[in-house]
Amino acid sequence: MPEYEFWNQIWELNHRVADLGEPLALTDETRALLRDTAAEVAIAPEEAASALQGDVSAAALLKEIAKRIRVGSRRLSRALIEARKHEEAGDRDAARAPLLALLDVEVVPLYREQAQIQLDALDEP
Repeated sequence: MPEYEFWNQIWELNHRVADLGEPLALTDETRALLRDTAAEVAIAPEEAASALQGDVSAAALLKEIAKRIRVGSRRLSRALIEARKHEEAGDRDAARAPLLALLDVEVVPLYREQAQIQLDALDEP
């Protein structure tokens, strides 16, 4: 289960680096944050370790982690809203479609799990 505090730290760090132009300081704490959070968004440990060898590649890793969190969250929200709309209209098959579409493309385990929970709930009597 992701540490939401870490995801908030990623968001803040990415904002400072990407939006405000601050340099990424690769401290031991920052490396640990990026390494641990990379695993939570389905970035292979080897890929994260390699990226943490330099400032430029670590900044790219930060950007990718933040993107997966942001884009996945939006994708999940849209799928849940659309599924709920169809479910309320009584069309469970149509309600499954956005959740299945999300599972086809989503890589973040937490978002996949949440979509699967909703999908399973549609199958309950």
